[in-house]
Amino acid sequence: MELEPIIGLEIHLQLKTKSKMFCSCDNSGENKSPNTTVCPICLGHPGTLPVPNAAAIEIGVKAALSLNFNINLNSKFDRKNYFYPDLPKGYQISQYDEPLASNGYLEIETSAGLKKIDLERLHLEEDTAKLIHQNKKSLIDFNRAGIPLLEIVTTPSIKTPEEARIFLQELRLIMRYIGASDADMEKGHLRCDANISLRPKGDNNLYSKTEIKNLNSFRSVEKALKYEIKRQSELWHNGQPVSVTNTRGWDELRGETIAQREKEAENDYRYFPEPDIHFLRLTQEQVDMWREELPELPAARRRRWQSSYDLKPADARLLTEDKQLGDYTERVIIELAGELDGSVGATAKLAVNWIVNKLTEVLADKKISLNELPFGVSDFVQFLLMVARRQVNSTNAQVLLRKMVESGQPPFEIIKNEDLSQLENSFNVEDEVGKVINLHLTQAEELRRGKTVLIKYFVGLVMKNTKGKINPVLIEEEIKKQAGIS
Repeated sequence: MELEPIIGLEIHLQLKTKSKMFCSCDNSGENKSPNTTVCPICLGHPGTLPVPNAAAIEIGVKAALSLNFNINLNSKFDRKNYFYPDLPKGYQISQYDEPLASNGYLEIETSAGLKKIDLERLHLEEDTAKLIHQNKKSLIDFNRAGIPLLEIVTTPSIKTPEEARIFLQELRLIMRYIGASDADMEKGHLRCDANISLRPKGDNNLYSKTEIKNLNSFRSVEKALKYEIKRQSELWHNGQPVSVTNTRGWDELRGETIAQREKEAENDYRYFPEPDIHFLRLTQEQVDMWREELPELPAARRRRWQSSYDLKPADARLLTEDKQLGDYTERVIIELAGELDGSVGATAKLAVNWIVNKLTEVLADKKISLNELPFGVSDFVQFLLMVARRQVNSTNAQVLLRKMVESGQPPFEIIKNEDLSQLENSFNVEDEVGKVINLHLTQAEELRRGKTVLIKYFVGLVMKNTKGKINPVLIEEEIKKQAGIS
């Protein structure tokens, strides 16, 4: 019997607002001492009244629009009742049957091609407190209680663990682009529960699912789903498929899921409308205004990078995933294109090559970020113009770039002070190559017999003798000519 997995995800995102969801407490409590960003409202004291955060609602709508949701102009908050130490009120203020948005989708690029993941709903709610377990006791930090959360629920339209991982990575990227959340999974800004069941291929029924918790990285999500597919497949083939909806926790060290409990049903939460908060009513004008404020989203940016700048998909993806790097690169390309004659594609290729392969390497070595560069875009463009016009060869250009990062000086000043310019007219290429060959006759004979790896050896010798003043391409051509090889 051939089985297929049916996967759905429930994602919670902490929103980047100044205050909490229903009170004015500071929303940066994760960086402060425990239980210092709290008030009677987020501690659930009797008689306190919650007031919805307008900024959280705006972010929620923008997030929904970026995921192609239908915005519900009329929605409401509800009480989700359950007792647990991290929930001081004994209930969570959430949205149940009338959420902020419904029926969205996100297209992702997988190894099998483009895949559309359908999204069921998006709603706002408050976070719970944080439990800290120490030996045989548990501590509670209420700084997190009341932080604005965005919950996004997919339909069971995900078919593979790879699709689940890619979906989450693309979702994180979108949320960072629109400024909704830092979406750092390791820090708990983005949390995910994965639901999975198996069924015989061709069967359209949905069977009892297993919810996987304790997933704190994209890698964990993928690994846990792969493990569950293997575990549930064995149960099916033994005639004992999962028959009760249940919850299991992912154990990263053991590489397996551990049984926790049977999953609650909706009626266990005793949802009812939140009596202390009015219905949330939006206007189409508000929604349209927020839509106009959205930035260019990652998928659109990747397509534009490839079509406008003729970039390879891998480069377009890299420059999209790091938005700051992409923004900087685009400013360089635009300014460089105004100075250079030639195709936009060639200009972009030059800029991307030096930024992605060289500049980022220097920044990593110096342990500084892109916004800490001691020179501006115009200085970097001047550097690239020198490279393009062969005023400095590739080897010396790397030295020049490093010195620019170290000193912040303009490239022409460093070239003048360090004697890094490429002055080919001051040397005779034919003579310089001849000198090196005559001093290394044994290697020259090996080269003539076909040991072509020695070409780079001779190029290096000539470059050393001329202090990098001759274009290495010209040197290589002359070496081949004198060695009699094509």
